[in-house]
Amino acid sequence: MTTFRSFQGTLIMINDFFTSTGELIGCNKLMTVQNSEGDIVNFVITPATYFVNHAQMKIGYTVIGFYDANAPVPLIFPPQYQAIVMSRLVPDINVKVDYFDNQLVSSDGTLKLNLTPFTQIILENDQFFTNNPANRNLIIVYGPTTRSIPAQTTPYQIIVICPKV
Repeated sequence: MTTFRSFQGTLIMINDFFTSTGELIGCNKLMTVQNSEGDIVNFVITPATYFVNHAQMKIGYTVIGFYDANAPVPLIFPPQYQAIVMSRLVPDINVKVDYFDNQLVSSDGTLKLNLTPFTQIILENDQFFTNNPANRNLIIVYGPTTRSIPAQTTPYQIIVICPKV
């Protein structure tokens, strides 16, 4: 199971990134993010990285990047993570990437989803997902939550992360 972690801050640099010889120049990017404490993280962006709402990133945007905490990373500074999901942060909209169990509670126990017939559930390619989203890795776009433990929300959108073939 993927263990998702995140890092958020201001996008301060975007550069082309080369992962191997023979690759097409410009297909991979390195996005540098700095948080309010001055910590810096580099995210490797590949064509497989999912951008919430297909947002184009620009320097100065407040962003959040999600990565697999169990994936190997080079021992360099600043840390460099393979981005699985990137999102621009905007007021009153939250994004969470995690595994949600059969009760639609996140693996860290902090968020429970309450679905309605109006909850948009889609795949990463924007096609409708017609099955139950439980017991899957999900990208959740949501607004207000309750103050309960776990916090509960009716998400605006759920994006189902299907295994890559």
